[in-house]
Amino acid sequence: MARYTGPKSKISRKFNEEIFGPSKALKKKAYPPGMHGRGRRKKQSEYAVQLAEKQKAKYIYGVLEKQFANLFDKAHRKGGITGENLLILLESRLDNTVYRLGIAPTRRAARQLVLHKHITVNGGIVNIPSYSLKVGDVIAVREKSKSLEAITTSLSVRNARQFSWLEWDATEMAGKFISAPQRDLIPEKIQEQLIVELYSK
Repeated sequence: MARYTGPKSKISRKFNEEIFGPSKALKKKAYPPGMHGRGRRKKQSEYAVQLAEKQKAKYIYGVLEKQFANLFDKAHRKGGITGENLLILLESRLDNTVYRLGIAPTRRAARQLVLHKHITVNGGIVNIPSYSLKVGDVIAVREKSKSLEAITTSLSVRNARQFSWLEWDATEMAGKFISAPQRDLIPEKIQEQLIVELYSK
């Protein structure tokens, strides 16, 4: 399955954000990568700003170009505000939800858990990270995987912050997708309108 395998710290420095989780490189070198990273930066064109925002969203959610374009098309056909629809579709991915529930420390780790069949949806194993969840779906750790160190460690330091569209049962190691997230509740710093403008050209 295709995924981004390039350098992570350079991407974080490029956007000046911890795209792939905590980054020591970003703290040490708080400027863009490359030989001109510390120099004067020329003003970006409107297209460059829009493209950068799309790239940032792709890196954050671990989605490649074709998948992202398909999601945008689906969001556009859905009706309503396209940008918000796009973020809701990204948040509804199984790998992202496993991460939000605290079962994995990062989205990359969540993707691995899903691919290696440690996660079930409504009682059945689902090993497709991009699987789109529906309201009412129950996401759980597979019975045989509940003692897995990677999962128990992640849950032991689980972020206390709760997401209103998700419900978590610690005793069952299961969560429920109770509603589609509202835009103002999604913490990612993404200007989705710039992405919509880019695809509208």
